[in-house]
Amino acid sequence: MPIFEFRCKECDQEFETLVLGRERPQCPSCRSAKLEKLLSTFSAVTGSSRGPGRAEGRGACGTCGDPRGPGACSMN
Repeated sequence: MPIFEFRCKECDQEFETLVLGRERPQCPSCRSAKLEKLLSTFSAVTGSSRGPGRAEGRGACGTCGDPRGPGACSMN
């Protein structure tokens, strides 16, 4: 499902929302439909965790990002 980021031209509120089909999103604060679509950034994990393409910013676990550290989750 596509998630888009917008800035309301009426109240300057920035927000994310799901946009399905031909839906017209509205500002959650003032309900205005006068919106500016923002350029979104996203992250993706590619390749192995030991080689090129390693995603930066993973949590302490290194596999799932569990902050309790290696072996704390069920992925190990």
